[in-house]
Amino acid sequence: MALESRITQEEIKKEPEKPIDREKTCPLLLRVFTTNSGRHHRADEFARGNVPSSELQIYTWMDATLKELTSLVKEVYPEARKKGTHFSFAIVFPDPRAKMYKLKEIGSTVSGRKGPDDSMTLQSQRFQIGDYLDIAITPPNRAPPLNTRMRPF
Repeated sequence: MALESRITQEEIKKEPEKPIDREKTCPLLLRVFTTNSGRHHRADEFARGNVPSSELQIYTWMDATLKELTSLVKEVYPEARKKGTHFSFAIVFPDPRAKMYKLKEIGSTVSGRKGPDDSMTLQSQRFQIGDYLDIAITPPNRAPPLNTRMRPF
């Protein structure tokens, strides 16, 4: 019988984060994969050493916020700068038991608007060095897809 941890977002946010001195701490290489379809990449696209072609490499720290990462992505993709563009973030990590990658949605931001996930950090979501970040970008003229975890019924 497998046991599963059920930790709420509030409990994750309550954990004290160690402040990172960006002057003294070496940044990590964050491999970011983006889509403009509003949907995340499939986990099997990361299988057997393969990765999607839309890779951005960002040097950052574990205390980087989703809003900070959004602004870095907007620097590279001018079309994502439009007000109302939706950014959905997911961590892609290897599952040692299943010998495959899993995708865990961690939050979202909207260009030009403040939101509850803006100050969420990689560290608070248990990001580990070596994991990937997948960002689904939805233009402002299209509604973001419904969150599969929140069913309307």
